[in-house]
Amino acid sequence: MKILNKEELQIAEGVLLKHFPKSFVVYGFIYGINRKKPSTLEVIVDTWPDFQVIICRPDPKTKQALGFMRIVSYYSMDEHILRKMLREENAVDWSTYFLLRGLDVSHATMIKEVSSDREVNNRVFATVRLLYLPDSSHLPTPAADSELESRISSLNLSHVDLVNNTWKFGGNQKGRMNIKNFISNFPSCCITDGQGQPVSWILMYDYCAMGVLYTLPEHRGRGYAKVLVSAMARRLHTEGYPVYCFIEEDNMVSFKLFKSLGFIEDPSYRATWFEFNF
Repeated sequence: MKILNKEELQIAEGVLLKHFPKSFVVYGFIYGINRKKPSTLEVIVDTWPDFQVIICRPDPKTKQALGFMRIVSYYSMDEHILRKMLREENAVDWSTYFLLRGLDVSHATMIKEVSSDREVNNRVFATVRLLYLPDSSHLPTPAADSELESRISSLNLSHVDLVNNTWKFGGNQKGRMNIKNFISNFPSCCITDGQGQPVSWILMYDYCAMGVLYTLPEHRGRGYAKVLVSAMARRLHTEGYPVYCFIEEDNMVSFKLFKSLGFIEDPSYRATWFEFNF
């Protein structure tokens, strides 16, 4: 195994670009690292430069990693090499809690077997569809509404608690730290009320996926989510970010929304989140 340095991470980003959509999560992490976004991860590969497996894992040298949820993500072109890295080469720290984010569902059986061999408990955290937008020209042209456009802005740090307390995976200190990181370092978009307070918003995760889409209950039914997704997607394309998101399998409302805006999916691909040592 090899830990990638700054120059090698630039090369790896270019390689992963050729393996969309399955490489999106690892690509997103590396995209952020290469643009000096704060990160608590290190990136390893099986071999260099012709790698078959690339893994993002908590950097043991980074003390800040202790304050965040321990995240591991990978992209693999060879399941046998991946199995060997996980089973024999200590590619991840099996002694602690961690969340394996965005793994290919086709690897789930192997992942369960390896964790069982390690006597580590596991459970599925979520299973999701991956939707992505290759070109912003696919987005429908929004109807002109100057009043609404004047209320579109970005979130700031005064909004951290509002977002955290309404986030499905937030409501606690670690959630707050994550939301603060997203708002501070990544694009966001919101619609405000007459007092300038956010009533609907969308953020970007640290792996560069759109997410945390939410509208306060009393402001729903006005098409705010569609406006925000469109505005955010155009902004991300303009700034050079990948444009993609994960939608939980049972969330058909969001799935239909993104599909209506031109997002596409690879129907043969599903991703899942696994928890270990919970």
